[in-house]
Amino acid sequence: MDPHQHLNKTAESESSEKKKTRRCNGFKMFLAALSFSYIARALGGIIMKMSITQIERRFDISSSLAGLIDGSFEIGNLLVIVFVSYFGSKLHRPKLIGIGCLLMGTGSILTALPHFFMGYYRYSKETHINPSENSTSSLSTCLINQTLSFNRTSPEIVEKGCVKESGSHMWMYVFMGNMLRGIGESPIAPLGISYIDDFAKEGHSSLYLGGLNAIGMIGPVIGFILGSLFAKMYVDIGYVDLSTIRITPKDSRWVGAWWLGFLVSGLFSITSSIPFFFLPQNPNKPQKERKVSLSLHVLKTNDERNQTANLTNQGKKVTKNVTGFFQSLKSLLTNTLYVIFVLLTLLQISSFIGSFTYVFKYMEQQYGQSASQANFLLGVITIPTIATGMFLGGYIIKKFKLSLVGIAKFSLLTSIISFLFQLIYFPLICESKSVAGLTLTYDGNNSVASHIDVPLSYCNSECNCDESQWEPICGNNGITYLSPCLAGCKSLSGIKKSTVFYNCSCVEVTGLQNRIYSAHLGECPRDDACTRKFYIYVAIQVINSLFSATGGTVCILLIVKIVQPELKALAMGFHSMVIRTLGGILAPIYYGALIDKTCMKWSTNSCGVRGACRIYNSVFFGRVYLGLSMALRFSALVLYIVFIFVMKKKFQGKDTKASDNERKVVDEANLEFLNNSEHFVPSAGADSKTCNLDMQDNAAAN
Repeated sequence: MDPHQHLNKTAESESSEKKKTRRCNGFKMFLAALSFSYIARALGGIIMKMSITQIERRFDISSSLAGLIDGSFEIGNLLVIVFVSYFGSKLHRPKLIGIGCLLMGTGSILTALPHFFMGYYRYSKETHINPSENSTSSLSTCLINQTLSFNRTSPEIVEKGCVKESGSHMWMYVFMGNMLRGIGESPIAPLGISYIDDFAKEGHSSLYLGGLNAIGMIGPVIGFILGSLFAKMYVDIGYVDLSTIRITPKDSRWVGAWWLGFLVSGLFSITSSIPFFFLPQNPNKPQKERKVSLSLHVLKTNDERNQTANLTNQGKKVTKNVTGFFQSLKSLLTNTLYVIFVLLTLLQISSFIGSFTYVFKYMEQQYGQSASQANFLLGVITIPTIATGMFLGGYIIKKFKLSLVGIAKFSLLTSIISFLFQLIYFPLICESKSVAGLTLTYDGNNSVASHIDVPLSYCNSECNCDESQWEPICGNNGITYLSPCLAGCKSLSGIKKSTVFYNCSCVEVTGLQNRIYSAHLGECPRDDACTRKFYIYVAIQVINSLFSATGGTVCILLIVKIVQPELKALAMGFHSMVIRTLGGILAPIYYGALIDKTCMKWSTNSCGVRGACRIYNSVFFGRVYLGLSMALRFSALVLYIVFIFVMKKKFQGKDTKASDNERKVVDEANLEFLNNSEHFVPSAGADSKTCNLDMQDNAAAN
């Protein structure tokens, strides 16, 4: 062989190997960067869900307004998802994902910023206890109220403070930050998945997607751990002397360090954006410095000459595409199966989103669990259970080679089982706490028909108390009182959290003999019977989550089989838009509005304006929270039965066995659902049988 030929072949071989290595390295770098972005978006989503109750208390807002803040993520996502999905594939996808991660991180940091401008958190705007250490004060009848008040100020100063406070709308920064996070999140899934699909080796896309979403599961795990940790920390940690704080994490006024979670998730998102700006648009083509030859220049000139003619043709194509779009949309909306399916999944997902948004509040108010305990328990229980259920569902579908109708029946069966288990939640509702002035008369001897305007008793009628105060104390009779004054207490001793009140006349008249009629700071804890119900609730939660997840992610396959092949992308995109708009945005709002109706005691600011709820009617809260979820799910089950009946008529006599490729779609949907942090973890009253929204966006983008 000619030595020159040998050298040429060797050079060509080395060049080919370099190109192959460069391509592999570029694609692997993209996969690594995308994995971090998946972790970041899941972390940010779960932090928001876990912090919504803390945000409600910190900004002194209602649950319905907190629900609007939570839904702002979907608002931001909807604003840009169509443009991102359509134009994203034509632009530099890695850089667009990097910009998205940067915006997502900026949104999280913007959400935390109000903490640094609002001043210290005043957990008791009406009262403030500052007893001297180890002192006992003997006061006139209920003059303890004077000790509990802030220093009196002139009406002019109070009025100025009122104007300033009522004009404070710092929660809007949280709203805008969460919306910006939704805008930033929009390109990650559709552009990331399409990039993998374009440049992965043939048949390897599913493997990469599976690994990607499995790694993304780290996000919720980190989120639950951090959320539980930060919920234990006082909101102004590092700024105030914690020994002066007299409330505990189980107090309804407690606000944890919610802002720390957003700072951590924001910085993580910004860090994850950096690698994308250094990745090539096409990993198969290295960065080239081209020398434009004369022939190429001539071709380019000819192309420019033809461009004018092409523009005319493109204008005609646009008109044709717009007309075709409306015709396709009309075809979808006249498809009975598709319309029924959209409605039933909307009901299911609305139940899921609304329930999960307020599940932490439910566990706090119903069972007396702190936010930290609720966060930790949900994370420990639901993540492994859902993962197990989803992979079990995929295995059953493959094992028995279920037809399309069979898959729908399997999903219906698991939905019915989950629904029946969820009915057990109703007997687990605890009785409302015994609170003098809300559920009992102030003397504690009789129950009241309504918590509104309960008249004072002879034990505190001469105390000149402010009935709007919320400084709860627990009497040694097991009854909670709204304030020491309304309990008729006349003396106190101790410091901060260990303050004890004595000679409480309203405690005295409950029949205690030869005992000191005392009370200590804080609400009375739940009784043993309610604690036992909580353990049963947790056990049912595990079973319910397992069945919900087992048949819950096959809807992607159902969507693509009930519409014409050319309408698949539009069908999933329209479905995603409906779910995000009517489910993701509206569900937290109307859930919150109904939960607000169960409030018995609201906080008030210096202007007398209503703020956040301090205590709920536990029975009413449980019935509304669970009842709304069950109503939505029952309606979905009825539509599911109708859906299967219509499907059987349509596909009767046809071969509807799921192909291998279709089962891969189910597997990918299972994995992606696990990573969907915005709608993650089934709660009490929630249904995890949701079509994954991101997967729909991905498919629409592709």
